[in-house]
Amino acid sequence: MRNRFAIRDLGLLLAAVLVAAYLVFELRVLMDADTDTFEEQSFALHEVLVFSTVLSVGLLLFAWRRYAALKREVARRVAAEQTARQLAYQDPLTGLANRRQFEEALRQAAGSPPAAGHVHAVLLLDLNGFKQINDTYGHGAGDEVLIVVAQRLLRDVRENDLVARLGGDEFIVLARHLLGPDDAASIALRIIQGLSEPVAAGTVRHQVGAGIGVALLPDDASTADEAIRKADLALYRAKAERRSTFRFFEEDMDRLMRERDRIERDLRQALEESRIQPRFRPSIDLKSGRIVGFEAVPSWRTATEEEIPPERFLPIAEETGLGHRIAADILKASCEAAACWPQEVALSIDILPSQLKDQDLSASILRTLDDAGFAPERLEVDVSENLVVQDLNAAKRTLAPLRAAGVRIALDNFGTGYSNLYHMQEFGIDKVKIDRRFVENMVEDDAARMVRALAGLGHGLGLSVSADGIPEDAAGHLLLASGIREGQPQSGLVSAAEASGMVAGSRDRFAYGETR
Repeated sequence: MRNRFAIRDLGLLLAAVLVAAYLVFELRVLMDADTDTFEEQSFALHEVLVFSTVLSVGLLLFAWRRYAALKREVARRVAAEQTARQLAYQDPLTGLANRRQFEEALRQAAGSPPAAGHVHAVLLLDLNGFKQINDTYGHGAGDEVLIVVAQRLLRDVRENDLVARLGGDEFIVLARHLLGPDDAASIALRIIQGLSEPVAAGTVRHQVGAGIGVALLPDDASTADEAIRKADLALYRAKAERRSTFRFFEEDMDRLMRERDRIERDLRQALEESRIQPRFRPSIDLKSGRIVGFEAVPSWRTATEEEIPPERFLPIAEETGLGHRIAADILKASCEAAACWPQEVALSIDILPSQLKDQDLSASILRTLDDAGFAPERLEVDVSENLVVQDLNAAKRTLAPLRAAGVRIALDNFGTGYSNLYHMQEFGIDKVKIDRRFVENMVEDDAARMVRALAGLGHGLGLSVSADGIPEDAAGHLLLASGIREGQPQSGLVSAAEASGMVAGSRDRFAYGETR
């Protein structure tokens, strides 16, 4: 760059010198015209003509060079502007439109409504299993998969449809002037079909699917931002099915998502204000009626005294990363409450799905027990059978240190997770808790036979067997007849103070056996 400017400056200097020399020379000729002879004047005139010609040619060459340099500079700037525009509007990996280009096109589409009976459709896609490809085979393989997916999307949509990559494994399609929802569904089905064929990346063929959320303009939204938001809500519903499928936006989705957002914000505030406290569900000896333990259940009572059930707020807590904090707070408060119970009364807590992936879980629980002075032998952790079936090895790694420290492990919701003898033997459990759906229907023969079979399996493996959700006396007698000695009544939760009072007067209160 510096050399180019130096050459240009030298060219300007040379042109200036030539012009100055010509002017000086011509001035000399004019001044000497009266004293020179005819021959001398003729020679001087010839010199002027030659010098003028050389100067003219030099100036023409200089002008041509300046013109060529200017033309090159303009071409360079045009190319730079095109490159900048390309970088601003195109995804560098896949060559598709990027978010900026898509949003501009969508704003134009929203501002130009289709003809009566027609719609514009926004289809938001998220790939299934892409994170696993990146984690297992590296980002290079992931990039290859994204490139192939982009090519298939361009192949499967209509010629004038706009396909963009928003980032990561998220793509979006704008299909203008469709005849109606059926046309949008056809495009979504073609995309799903196109992605059903495995994608080759390196030497491995990857199975890639997609969840698709669809929003229609002007039926569902009138602005670009609203259309993307509602397509995202529909995608959320599609991804919940954990398979390749598509879902249209529905008004209920918007209402439920706003409700979910409100609960999340209130939940964070409730944690700061310590409004989530444990309540306790008793476990009883069915024959004597003696309380042998309590299960701690997270309970949320709002500032307006509204009771929010755990099944409503715990899934949201799990999704937002608040599950660990809730579980830790509940365990700490429960240990403090259980400190005044008799030594033979145990405390049980549930393990949330996200906790099972935490390698530091056992150490964290044991630290809490040590800080509270609560013996590990008095604690029982309940793990849902479904979680164990999904990842047996993770469950074993996470909970093995607890069992080694004396904490008892119970398999919760037994009978619903399709566990087998191998799972039960390898996992190393101490108790199974038969799911309440079987127990509640024990007056029916099929349910009673299932409970007896599950109880027999547990006893045969040398495990304690408990029943969850005992509805009435008759069910209690049937459980005793099946060899089950422990269970949880289908009664309400109680506070820590009420739990202490129940321990003192529990005998015979819940008895189903001969002592009652």
